[in-house]
Amino acid sequence: MSVTVHDLRAWKAAGRRFPMLTAYDFPTAHILDEAGIPVLLVGDTLGQTILGYETTLPVTMEEMLHHTRAVVRGATDALVVGDMPFLSFQVSVEEGVRNAGRFLKEGGARAVKIEGPQLELVHRLVELGIPVMAHVGLTPQSVHGLGGYRVQGRGEAGARVIDEALALEKAGAFAIVLEAMPAELGAEITRSLQIPTIGIGAGPGCDAQVLVLHDVLGMSEKPPKLARAYADLRGEIDRAVRAFADDVVAGRFPDDEHSYT
Repeated sequence: MSVTVHDLRAWKAAGRRFPMLTAYDFPTAHILDEAGIPVLLVGDTLGQTILGYETTLPVTMEEMLHHTRAVVRGATDALVVGDMPFLSFQVSVEEGVRNAGRFLKEGGARAVKIEGPQLELVHRLVELGIPVMAHVGLTPQSVHGLGGYRVQGRGEAGARVIDEALALEKAGAFAIVLEAMPAELGAEITRSLQIPTIGIGAGPGCDAQVLVLHDVLGMSEKPPKLARAYADLRGEIDRAVRAFADDVVAGRFPDDEHSYT
């Protein structure tokens, strides 16, 4: 049965933790869906993991919609969330509404994620029936303004992050990503909100945890401190392609079993 935004809130009320992972294409979305991952984020991190950009900033709406459609085709039960890319919502509320609508209308997503305290936009989208996942703490689209990928909310700055989270809940967000902040702050925000918190480098006190799929699979060249690799696919792919190349050079592939008569 398809996961809805209401399920996530019910899980928080029941004290049930849940995972979220990024997905960027049909086959991996299908695998994650079958594995029971309830929420799939088509993250703008595809700029770095799939498209080879240095940051998420160059990612366009067309690129995001292309990958969102692929993920939606692969996911039967998971809640697919489209990540709104840089400058798709910051210019005006009207443009943000238009692009968020495209994620649902053209991409097939059932919710969008927006970085930063975009309170007016969140309120307007929720009024229009577009569910919004918020995102505070380290917001990668603001990497240059933040001076790099730095931990946010230390010391007195923590109060500002708490205020942003509370305001986004009041604006109507159904969940909120907490990125790269002290674990104590992540736990405090989680206790303060009725909506679920989804941590990434925000400690174990959050209601859910999200990671970039390529970090989980051990495919990232330089994974961040906040990630844990649960496999070594980078090593396995290297081994497999080297073995294939060796067999081709030595004339061992194709053999009779893999040839037609």
